[in-house]
Amino acid sequence: MMLRYTVVRGGLGLLTVRRACLSPRFTHSAPKTEYRPIKKVMVANRGEIAIRVFRACTELGIRTVAVYSEQDTGQMHRQKADEAYLIGKGLPPVAAYLDIPDIIKVAKNNNVDAIHPGYGFLSERADFAQACADAGVMFIGPSPETVRKMGDKVEARSLAISAGVPVVPGTEYPITCLQDAQVFTQTYGFPIIFKAAYGGGGRGMRVVREYEELEENYQRAYSEALAAFGNGSLFVEKFIEKPRHIEVQILGDKYGNVIHLYERDCSIQRRHQKVVEIAPAFQLDPHLRDRLHADAVNLAKLVGYENAGTVEFLVDRHGKHYFIEVNSRLQVEHTVTEEITDVDLVHAQLRVCEGRSLPELGLRQDKIRVNGCAIQCRVTTEDPSRGFQPDTGRIEVFRSGEGMGIRLDSASAFQGAIISPHYDSLLVKVIASGKDLQTAASKMSRALAEFRVRGVKVGNSATVCSDKADALHAAFSCFYLHLMFSLFPMWWEKDDLADGGWGEDHSVDNVKMLCCQAGK
Repeated sequence: MMLRYTVVRGGLGLLTVRRACLSPRFTHSAPKTEYRPIKKVMVANRGEIAIRVFRACTELGIRTVAVYSEQDTGQMHRQKADEAYLIGKGLPPVAAYLDIPDIIKVAKNNNVDAIHPGYGFLSERADFAQACADAGVMFIGPSPETVRKMGDKVEARSLAISAGVPVVPGTEYPITCLQDAQVFTQTYGFPIIFKAAYGGGGRGMRVVREYEELEENYQRAYSEALAAFGNGSLFVEKFIEKPRHIEVQILGDKYGNVIHLYERDCSIQRRHQKVVEIAPAFQLDPHLRDRLHADAVNLAKLVGYENAGTVEFLVDRHGKHYFIEVNSRLQVEHTVTEEITDVDLVHAQLRVCEGRSLPELGLRQDKIRVNGCAIQCRVTTEDPSRGFQPDTGRIEVFRSGEGMGIRLDSASAFQGAIISPHYDSLLVKVIASGKDLQTAASKMSRALAEFRVRGVKVGNSATVCSDKADALHAAFSCFYLHLMFSLFPMWWEKDDLADGGWGEDHSVDNVKMLCCQAGK
């Protein structure tokens, strides 16, 4: 098979020329649309995101519908909606929330006007968006075609190149065998990274640093992608060492208007999974910030993007940025953007879906301002002593951190809640906001210290310590973790800064992580 590789070098002058030369075939005329008021919304999801959407709907006078699996009969999201219906009877726990025909049937039988997919499950499935359209039910998200394009990372990459957005050197199409990866390494060398072509969240992602590791990691990445997304297709990229992970929140309407709501720094990660998110990004060069915003908006306009989405970038140690992907849905960390911009993203999603324009909603770029800083951490039911394996059982005692500047988004965080082994281990999202980064960090530290949970093992994603007997290695992929020293100094001992561990080498081996067990 003949592979084609593309290398795009980022530079402001080059980007300007490319944008000026975009072919007319990539432009979009504003579609003719009409206002269709939404009176009833179903959330095809569970947990805290379902409740988040229900609350927004209630504030707008919209009736809400929950769906639940047989294993979720006692879950809080079922109680928070005006109506609730069982789906996926007889199916495994996760499969129930992927049962498109049953979800559409429930929606049609109960006069649902629109379906919000939340995040995860069917949120980035083009066939689900299309099924909604075919059934005459509005999909609260981008068009099926846009979901398909953005869900295909190879096509999204190609579109980014067309928009003049710099990308990491990589294969233009998914590879079909190990030999394709070997050919790529002969051209670009190591390290490389395998990525799932049809999914994200760290699954199907493997870094390879030498030839001897190539075959094993190819097989593992393929198996993970196949299990998680039903498709084992992979593509290969040159691995960017120790980057920052910056994402830009975008919002578009049905009339071609697209704005950004600034950026989030998601560089603090474990095993390619975001664990702490900060908005706006800390100590980001103003010119780089402007380029990230411009590239995100230009790409969104190129594809005719509507509703909420996120354009993700890597920024290397030299300040060069590279496109990663577009998440055509609401992100787990959308909360920090809401806190700094005072824009309710779910409200905006609902109104855009109805046919309202962004200017009509008062959402103009020159009106969007950053006010302060916000940090999100995740309290999860994970046991550090078992390698952060999810813990299950009944919550016997629950006391949360609260107070000024603290927001809690949760679904199962209460005394008596049963923590299921079938779903995500997230218990509650803790969002702290303040006038600046240090103020927000102080509030976060205080709030997390107030948590008391008994009955299940609970950890928070932000607590870091040095190499102690009970500390566990964690595969952090981003060097930016060293910011945690200045954000949360109360979690570190003086000796932690010794040994030069945070000098030039911010390697994984120099980082240890321990999730605090609440209730100590």
